[in-house]
Amino acid sequence: MFELEKTLTYRAFLLLLGLSREFLITLGNIGRDFSHVLAYILSLKINVRETIEQAKRFAFDSLPISLTIVGMTSAIIAMQLAPELAKQGAADYTGMLSAIVMIRELAVVMSGFAIISMVGSSFASEIASMSVTQQINAMKVLKVDPVEYLIVPRFAAGVLFMPVVFVVAATFGLFCAGLVSHYCADLSILNYITSLWRGLVVKDIMIAILKSSFFGGTIALISCSMGFSTRGGAKEVGIATTKAVVWSFLAIAIWDFIFASIFYL
Repeated sequence: MFELEKTLTYRAFLLLLGLSREFLITLGNIGRDFSHVLAYILSLKINVRETIEQAKRFAFDSLPISLTIVGMTSAIIAMQLAPELAKQGAADYTGMLSAIVMIRELAVVMSGFAIISMVGSSFASEIASMSVTQQINAMKVLKVDPVEYLIVPRFAAGVLFMPVVFVVAATFGLFCAGLVSHYCADLSILNYITSLWRGLVVKDIMIAILKSSFFGGTIALISCSMGFSTRGGAKEVGIATTKAVVWSFLAIAIWDFIFASIFYL
């Protein structure tokens, strides 16, 4: 038995077992918190004032970084795409391709990444700090449900206002792509707009809005759940914040795959 414990295979098995256990516990905590949040929302027990306060963080505080990331990414894609299409005599398709890429994937995913980095991480660190300093226990003593007061408004703000960020970011991204296409491939603005309208499909827009709503709620739920289940001290606050970011990135990738499989496969 002693020799077995010293083997690399045994240590790898223990590590895998520990990671699997941690994964299942985290997934269970997220599922538990979601069931509580859903119960409050279905019973319309939503703190409107706090939801509006959290909506400012989603819709306004995160907007500059979302616009920067989406704008720069769309400009880079157009910088490489437009000249190549012009060489093939297909420059008039630049707007259509930009619209498809921007609406279906780029704007919503990049906005989600920006919100994870700025808003989701702050949600996790705030609630984790409250947890380790016993503030959440104090709320329970005062007969205030921390899920109703802390998680529900953030979840509702994510579901309702992430689509706002997507719409603004997508519009800005298409504008940046048009400018870059004009200067890099000598594509007229009128031709770009005409091509753009061919790529804008109502179905794509509605799917992207729905997807952004799922993204916003998932980011808020995971970030708050990670913070809510934190125990220990300052080190655990940092760990919870890191886990919230990693899990949110993973969740967005999974949701994106699910939406693509359902609506475009």
